[in-house]
Amino acid sequence: MATWEAEDFRAAGADGPAGAVDVADVADANDRGAVRALTPELTEDDLGIDRSLRPKRLEDYIGQTRVKENLAVLIEAARQRRDTLDHLLFSGPPGLGKTTLSAVVANELGVSLRATSGPAIERAGDLAAILTNLEQGDVLFIDEIHRLNRSIEEVLYPAMEDFVLDIVIGKGPAAQSLRLDIPRFTLVGATTRTGLLTGPLRDRFGITFRLDYYNEQELHDIVVRSAAILDVDIDEGGAREVSRRSRGTPRLANRLLKRVRDFAAVRAAGEVTSEVARAALAFFEVDELGLDTMDNKILDMLINTFNGKPVGLTTLANALGEDAESLEDVYEPYLLQQGLIQRTPKGRIATQRAFRHRNVPFDLFG
Repeated sequence: MATWEAEDFRAAGADGPAGAVDVADVADANDRGAVRALTPELTEDDLGIDRSLRPKRLEDYIGQTRVKENLAVLIEAARQRRDTLDHLLFSGPPGLGKTTLSAVVANELGVSLRATSGPAIERAGDLAAILTNLEQGDVLFIDEIHRLNRSIEEVLYPAMEDFVLDIVIGKGPAAQSLRLDIPRFTLVGATTRTGLLTGPLRDRFGITFRLDYYNEQELHDIVVRSAAILDVDIDEGGAREVSRRSRGTPRLANRLLKRVRDFAAVRAAGEVTSEVARAALAFFEVDELGLDTMDNKILDMLINTFNGKPVGLTTLANALGEDAESLEDVYEPYLLQQGLIQRTPKGRIATQRAFRHRNVPFDLFG
């Protein structure tokens, strides 16, 4: 049970905490890693086009077929019962559509969406202001929910289970215990790190989905759809080039499309063909595997500087001029996914595929 002082409520205000953010901006709460062309985190560069490209309905949402089919059944069942949907948890790497799916769920249910992020909720009063301003059936979206303060989680538990707020106002003999009823709502949580969620919070979600990386055809369809919305003249080959280098992530596909569009407008009369797309992506230093300059620098360091031998994380980070956490969390995941590096007990090593990609004979160093 949480103890709140009067200033907690005043600080939160009637319209919710000052830290609450718009649905298109919630991913800004994740501050890990540097801003780079191929970072899957939402950047300022994305915000100008992000809203217009978000699908509003399940039928317009491309990819995540299994998740969509399950959601369609669950949403229709909730409609027929005239009840709220169970609390939802979306997990997976950034840029795969967790925020978009939360808005789609709200639209399909015909209710309002209130969006915020875990770090934005700093006090129990912040959460109270948000919950008490919800209408019956509304969807509350909390991005990076694993970053909620543990004391705030305690307040969220009865809200999720019984739709009440148990609070103690004041201290000592003058303290008063109150139970406030709140409207029935659906909490949609999103996390990029499921392992950091506490067990009690994770168990209170009735429905859990993990979003997977998109295949090339799905990304191609997303690029074509986004090009139509942005009025980009792109042919089949151009769309294929952009989708092939998007790391399985729709956010990156849309970002690369925007950059290719700008390149084409200046140097190719606005038309994006396969040749123009290749030239544009080479200009922005995105190679055929979707690697950027830093990715290739890591491979070159492992292959050439350290002669293909295992390298410890700290040593590699120091050699690259990066901190170890950024190297491990931002750069390595895609290289591992593509089979370009391996983590061994002795350290990181480049694989045979990495040698081929950098045009170095695999047996050069014995």
